Parts: sequence; C-alpha cells; structure tokens
Amino acid sequence: MGTLSIQVSFEEMKDTFYAILLRHGFTKEQSTTLADVFAINSLEGIYTHGVNRFPRFISYVRDGHVKTNAAPSKVKGVGGLEQWDGNLGPGPLNAIHATNRATELAEGHGIGCVALANTNHWMRGGYYGWQAAKKGFVFIGWTNTTANMPTWGAINSKLGNNPLVFAVPFGEEGIVLDAAMSQYSYGMLDLYKLKNEKLPVAGGFDAVGNLTNDPEAIIQSQRVLPIGYWKGAGLSLLLDILGAILSGGLSTSEISKKAAESGLSQVFIAIDLKKLQNFPSIESTIQSIIEDYHRSISSEDGKAVRYPGERVKQIREENLSRGIPVVQGVWEEILTL
Repeated sequence: MGTLSIQVSFEEMKDTFYAILLRHGFTKEQSTTLADVFAINSLEGIYTHGVNRFPRFISYVRDGHVKTNAAPSKVKGVGGLEQWDGNLGPGPLNAIHATNRATELAEGHGIGCVALANTNHWMRGGYYGWQAAKKGFVFIGWTNTTANMPTWGAINSKLGNNPLVFAVPFGEEGIVLDAAMSQYSYGMLDLYKLKNEKLPVAGGFDAVGNLTNDPEAIIQSQRVLPIGYWKGAGLSLLLDILGAILSGGLSTSEISKKAAESGLSQVFIAIDLKKLQNFPSIESTIQSIIEDYHRSISSEDGKAVRYPGERVKQIREENLSRGIPVVQGVWEEILTL
C-alpha cells in the first residue's frame, strides 16, 4: 500500500516556502526566487528536488552549510570562459546566476562557459536547462557531488552520481535531459521508499551484492547502480575531473571529506543558436527528428513514446488544476519549519 498523499495548490506551496525562507534569514528577493524554484520543480513533477528536498535545504541553512547572505563572485575570465566562486551561497541562486551569465557570454562569443566552484546543491539541474532553452540557447551543465556511487566492479563509493543536463530549444518549451549518473538518484530512491513501492527496474545492489529493485535495500547498502554500468561510471569520473579543473574547485573526493555535501563544482555552458549559419532551419530540423522519433513502436500497449521533458507541460497543467501531490508526512514536516 502506498503512503498517503495530499494535494497542495501551487500558490499555497510557494507562499509556504516563501514564509519559511524569510524566517531563516533570506531577503524577500532571495525568498521569492528560491520559493519559485522549489515550487516549480514540484509543479513539474520533480518532487524529489522540490517539495521533498525542501526540509533538507532548510536544515543545511540552519547548520551553516548554506550561507544566506553569500553571492557569487567572479574569479577570472577570458573570452567566453569565466570562473566564479559561489561562496557557499544557496545552490539554486548561484546556478541561476551562472546560467544567465553563460547566456550573456554566448550572445557575445557564440558560446559561453561559466565554471562555478564552492557552491551548494542546485536541486533540479533541469531547471537551468529549461531556463536557457526558453531563451533560445542550447544548454549543457553538470555538477559533482559527494561520493555516493561505487564505480563498476567496486563495492565502496568513490564516485558522485554527478547529474548532467542537456537542453535544446523546441517550440515554446524545450527538449531537456536531466540525468544522474546512477540509475536512480537518491531522491528518487527516497520517494519510492516513502511510497512503499519497488523500483521499475533494478537500481542497485543489496547488502550481499545482489541486484535489487528494493529502494530501502539500496539506500542501506549505498551501492547505487551506474547508468550503463562501466560507461556511466566512466562518465561520472570525467564529469568530476572537468568540474574540478574548470572551476578550480573541489573534487568528489575532497567534498566527501566535509561534514556535509557542500563546496560543489559545477559547469554551465550555453550556445547561441542565432550565431549559426543554419539557424533559420534549426527548428524544422528538430521537428523532423522528433516526428521520426515519435514513429517508434511502443513496447507497451497504450503507452506513448516521449522525448526527454515532453511530459512536463502536461504534468504542470494537471498539478495546477488538481494540486501538487505531496506525501502527507513531508508536508507536515514542512509546516513545522
């Protein structure tokens, strides 16, 4: 049996977040933006990095891992490449700034790259992909994390699950892939555990080394499965290396020595499609690719084949109409904040 859920309206959720953030030392402007990020992530179905993650974010603020009065500062810049220090400020605010700066650099140079050191968890990486895509930019971004995933063939964690985001403008929305390097993020494992449900496919190993779809067993063993086995493990390693050297920040190994997951290294790349010779035909090219993609024959009767991010608009409209589904215990915890 699943855990009891309630419906919370988007406005109520956003107002609740805003009030709590104000009480914890954020300015009105900061509180408005952060409340929007957490509420929109939830509205668009990414509960693991929206409403479900909010209590942990507040605990990081209380414990001093997230500095409420910190803002990013520029360290060095040359051409379309800049290095910034996040000064341990709120991850989503730093990431919004870095995305905006990358698009500004792309407008001048065709491509812009902002490498951000010493920041905090950005929550849902896809948020920044949508942010750039809706402005007409291609976006590529990633973050490292604390060590929470074993490499293929190992039992102890030396890799982060280092989420990677690709986004392309398409129509009024975008095509956005937001993927951790583990088959399931820990936030998703927590969600399935909260709902007392098994994972659709194996997501890691249990304590004795057997592949399992039991989220609680995977959380206890801390042995999540890399996507593509050794391929995902290798990609995670390279994302960590590039994040650390481009930003001049910490690696997964160094972050893992800290008391909490903070001081992350992130990279934000934007490409201005308007600078390309084939810009007038890009929309039709993407449309042709998607039309062919949609001609895929589904392996499940009645289930459509969708591209990454395609369901976001539908989920957004449903949650606006019906309310955002929230595990009752999570919402009760938030109200105590």
